[in-house]
Amino acid sequence: MTTELFQKPDEKFYTDAANYWSEIPATVDGMLGGFGFISQTDIKDSKLLLKQLFNCKNPPGRDHALDCGAGIGRISKFLLTDVFDKVDLVEQNPTFLEQAKRYMGAKLSRIGDFYTEGLQRFRPESKKYDVVWIQWVVGHLTDNDLIDFLVSCQDGLKPNGVIVVKENITSTDEVEMDRQDSSVTRPMRLLRQIFDKANLECYRQAKQRNFPKGLYSVYMFVLKPKKVNDVVEESTNESEIPPAEENGNKEGHDQNEETR
Repeated sequence: MTTELFQKPDEKFYTDAANYWSEIPATVDGMLGGFGFISQTDIKDSKLLLKQLFNCKNPPGRDHALDCGAGIGRISKFLLTDVFDKVDLVEQNPTFLEQAKRYMGAKLSRIGDFYTEGLQRFRPESKKYDVVWIQWVVGHLTDNDLIDFLVSCQDGLKPNGVIVVKENITSTDEVEMDRQDSSVTRPMRLLRQIFDKANLECYRQAKQRNFPKGLYSVYMFVLKPKKVNDVVEESTNESEIPPAEENGNKEGHDQNEETR
C-alpha cells in the first residue's frame, strides 16, 4: 500500500472503522483484540517510561493527562490515574465511554472530561495537558489527519508537556492495511516522517518488551515540539528501557491496531 494513496481523505475509511468497533464488546479483551492477557505487560513498560521521563531534566507536570482513543479506559485506569491528578478521555464510541464510567470504579474521581469524538475531528483545549497519551489508535487516521491531530495536540500542552505515541510498527518499509477494522500499520520510517512534518522531535524512543511471538513490534515515542536551536537531551535509541532478548517475533495481523 503506497503512502500517496493513504494520504487521500476517505470518509469510508473512518465509517468502516466506526462500524467495526460498534460490534466489539466493551471489555478489556475486546479492546485488545482478544489479547487481554498482554495488558499487564503493556502497562508495566509504559509505567517505566513515565517514571524515567519524570526523572529527566525539565519533566512534564503531573496535573492533567489526555487518553486518546481511550476505549473503556484501560490505560487511564491502570496507568494514567496512578500518575496524574486528572485524566480526560477521548473516544468516538459512546458505548465504550459509558462503560468506562463503570469500569474506572473508585478511580472515577480522578477522571475529568469525557469527549465522544473521533481523533480526526477532536482538538484539545489549549495548554491543558502535561501528557497526551496516544496508544494503538494512530492507524485509524490518515497521514494528513494524523499530522493535523499531532499539531493540535501541541497547542494542548502545558510548558514541558509531551506527547507519547505507543504504536505497532511493521518490520518492512511498507504500510500494511487491515481491511477488517479499517486501519493501517506504518513502518518506522513513515511514522518518523509524520512526526517531523508535525514539527515534533522524538525525545525518547523505547521498544515494548516481552510481548508474545506473532505480534507486531511496539514502540513508544516521547515527542516534544521543535524549538529553534533546541538541543535534544536524549538520543532516540532504545536504551531507556532495557531491551528484552530477541524472540524472533514475526509480523502478523493478530494484534488489533486500535488496542485501547
